[in-house]
Amino acid sequence: MQPDLARWLVSDDARAALRAAAAEADPESLGAATRLRALVEPDRAAAVLTQVALRRRARAKFGERAEGLFFTRDGLEQATRASVAARRARRFAALGAAVVADLGCGLGADALALIDAGIAAEAVERDEATAVLAAANLGRPVAVADAQAWWAERTASGPDAAGLGVFADPARRTASGRSWRVEDLSPPWPFVESLLSGGHPACVKLGPGVPHDLLEDAVEAEWVSEGGSVVECAVWAGPGTVAGRRAAVVDGVELVASGRPPAEVGPVGAFVYEPDGAVVRAGLVDEVAGLVRGHRVAPGLAYLSADWVMPTPFATCFAVRDVLAFDEKVLRAWVRAEGVGVLEIKKRGVDVDPAALRRRLKPKGAASATLILTPTPDGAVAIVADRVR
Repeated sequence: MQPDLARWLVSDDARAALRAAAAEADPESLGAATRLRALVEPDRAAAVLTQVALRRRARAKFGERAEGLFFTRDGLEQATRASVAARRARRFAALGAAVVADLGCGLGADALALIDAGIAAEAVERDEATAVLAAANLGRPVAVADAQAWWAERTASGPDAAGLGVFADPARRTASGRSWRVEDLSPPWPFVESLLSGGHPACVKLGPGVPHDLLEDAVEAEWVSEGGSVVECAVWAGPGTVAGRRAAVVDGVELVASGRPPAEVGPVGAFVYEPDGAVVRAGLVDEVAGLVRGHRVAPGLAYLSADWVMPTPFATCFAVRDVLAFDEKVLRAWVRAEGVGVLEIKKRGVDVDPAALRRRLKPKGAASATLILTPTPDGAVAIVADRVR
């Protein structure tokens, strides 16, 4: 989006067009485009229709508040979910940060949460059009500047006695699309590292696939999951943080590494537990094994088992119906005999494409089931299971 178009979009002149676009059942349809072009120029019509479509998608991250915010497609994809940003803002407040610089603020989702928490947010964004939208979202100016240069000037006089913190969400998108390589981060990784060793309360939002060996022992790292999806790895450093701390945060509930010994390996029992993705990323499967008093079904594998139900937010529990040999003929016969039409296939440690296997098994019928494919000390098996709700 061009800066001039962004400025028009957030102005009073665009309100009537935005209302008209919001009244469209399908803002991405040809009919909607035709009707809006009768009101405003084609580029403006496209902008307001896109905005309405993005606001509807953004409800999953921002709830009803999305209706009053401005988005871009890439910006919405990278924007932090409101609940995750709110938790981060509370952490900054607990660390004593009265002011937090949001370097590369994007559309301002994290800065908005900081403001909600009573923290003064200093938002910086290199892209002018994005900065215009962010300023409208925040209701205050956003500095259009290079994050590295701005931060160097901001901290030139040394640590800020007022309690300055810093947050960065480096862009992870290249010309080829979204990237998880740290070499593709913008601002670059060396600058990100400098933020984490600069003496200020600092948090950097990284992709959940960040390699563990990239995270120094001097920093905290917490993998965050919301609604069943691992959304980020938040890396913390500075005064008040704990060097080497590793945690998983699942829907706002935190599990911290305690040095629990490795779980033993045992047979498939009456129940199987699948740890949340944040737990697996954080390397805390053994912690969950302790919580549910279970064991692993294979060495190093993130499936646990026990003969009892121990409710926990950190794992999904399945009741075991049967344990079958991992053999396609056996599975196909079972699917046919049970009349299974809805078949969920999960797997770890076995070389199989679940989607392709599902097609080959040809599920048909009214019944539903979950197959959990896993190695065991006695060979690979297919566990027939039902979710425990």
